Amino acid sequence: MGMCRICGHSIEAFMSFGSMPLGHGFLRDTDFENEYFFDLAPAFCPNCHSFQIIDQPDPEMMFHGEYAFFSQTSRAMAVHFEAFARSTMTTRLGPSPFVVELGSNDGIMLRHFAASDIRHLGIEPSANVAEAARAQGVNTLCAFFGVETARRVAAEYGHADVIQAANVMCHIPDLNSVAEGANLLLKDNGVLIFEDPYLGDVISKTSYDQIYDEHV
Repeated sequence: MGMCRICGHSIEAFMSFGSMPLGHGFLRDTDFENEYFFDLAPAFCPNCHSFQIIDQPDPEMMFHGEYAFFSQTSRAMAVHFEAFARSTMTTRLGPSPFVVELGSNDGIMLRHFAASDIRHLGIEPSANVAEAARAQGVNTLCAFFGVETARRVAAEYGHADVIQAANVMCHIPDLNSVAEGANLLLKDNGVLIFEDPYLGDVISKTSYDQIYDEHV
């Protein structure tokens, strides 16, 4: 049994994938005996209809200074995120815009805003990929996003025209805090744009690898 992270209703796992390690938890030989495992058990909330895993490792265990995934290693992602960035630039930005990206990784999307001299900020909790983004001229804050980070960014940079996120919302256990933070950070006419895996596609394509520790 557990509690829905969105609405607080009681939820119960309908199956278990068993005891699982961290998806990006690559270990040294000396660490094998102490490898972390958790029960990967999905549930469906009967009240708000959200799909989620009952238990998730602490975010700091998954996103840190040795995070293994760099978005720029994927050519398909590079093409897609350039198109995503161009779409935002042409349809959503007014004069003197400010764009924020949540979970900006190595700057694969924000680098296009940087190249166009558009004021921007990436918010990325994994220190090593955040540093890779800065090396490419992408302004990046190493932090988890929520209400307090939103207040900090708004005080330092002002309010955002756009907050965007790609394959990030599914990583965050407290979406209510994200929503509240976005409401604080956005301008009155600002927009939040995000994309994430769709459960219908996961089922129809049997792509169950989308259910793992990071995808709460």
